[in-house]
Amino acid sequence: MIVDQAMYVDGVRLSPGDLSDELATLRASASGFMWIGLKDPTDDEFELVNRELGLHPLAVEDAVTGNQRAKIDSYEGSLLAVLKTLRYVERTSDIETGEVMVFVGDRFVVTVRRGEANPLDHVRRRLEADPAQLRFGPLAVLHAVMDSVVDNYERIDQFIAEDLTQIEQQVFGDGDADATSIYRLKREVLEFRRAALPLAEAMRRFPFLNYVGKGEKKILPFFRDVEDHLARTNDHVESYDRLLSEILNAHLTQVTVQQNEDMRKISAWVAMAAVPTMIAGIYGMNFEYMPELIAYVGDDENKFYYGYFVIMALMISASTGLYIYFRKHKWI
Repeated sequence: MIVDQAMYVDGVRLSPGDLSDELATLRASASGFMWIGLKDPTDDEFELVNRELGLHPLAVEDAVTGNQRAKIDSYEGSLLAVLKTLRYVERTSDIETGEVMVFVGDRFVVTVRRGEANPLDHVRRRLEADPAQLRFGPLAVLHAVMDSVVDNYERIDQFIAEDLTQIEQQVFGDGDADATSIYRLKREVLEFRRAALPLAEAMRRFPFLNYVGKGEKKILPFFRDVEDHLARTNDHVESYDRLLSEILNAHLTQVTVQQNEDMRKISAWVAMAAVPTMIAGIYGMNFEYMPELIAYVGDDENKFYYGYFVIMALMISASTGLYIYFRKHKWI
């Protein structure tokens, strides 16, 4: 749907009439521009705007299809900027991805927002409160939208840093972390990279100078400022990805070491239980002639059969010896 549309002349907002007539007037006077804002438009709604503005077919195809990679493309004097928007969900620590497309042409700007991430109403209000910025023309809107998206990247960057610190404390502190939480954060960082890295590459390569007039060149440093902020955020995201890989490896190593410790303890207790079990097994085979069963001291009237006590002492001695040995070598 069309959420807002306005005409801006000399930085002042005016209510537009017929789109075709107003656009022709703006182009004839070479002053001002029109800004149309769309939110999750239907094909019919977008076709209505396209008929009035005459957007390039390839740009229209990208807008209708949606789910594009962040990029900046030029089409015969106009350009299309595709920006991936992000929204951090504190309850689940997930990152939701949306999309904003900005069409910049001769005396018009069309913004198409998909998803709930990064609303643009505050961008319009901020620009309308700064007529000097609006006088730069359609590129002022493109810069403001890019600046808003990248500022939101920086806010999400802080949230991810906090989540990463918490996972570090869990892995290297109380050891309460699990591979699922680490992998989930790594996946969110990957989602972040898919949004931010292509945009940085597009801004670095795109010749903005070819799309500004003589009075608009002062806006170019503003784009460079956005690019610097985006580069800093991307550096952080790259470091998060590497650090999460190291944390995951460290966690898996800890799990392996703990499993080895558990196996050593189990093996030690099994060994201590095996000796008396073996001895008991031998004497439980019910052979008729086993010397230890009839061995005794004393005379025929006062016999003391000591075989049972000897075997029990042997079991206890063997188990105690193994326990001392394993304890000394820190197996238990």
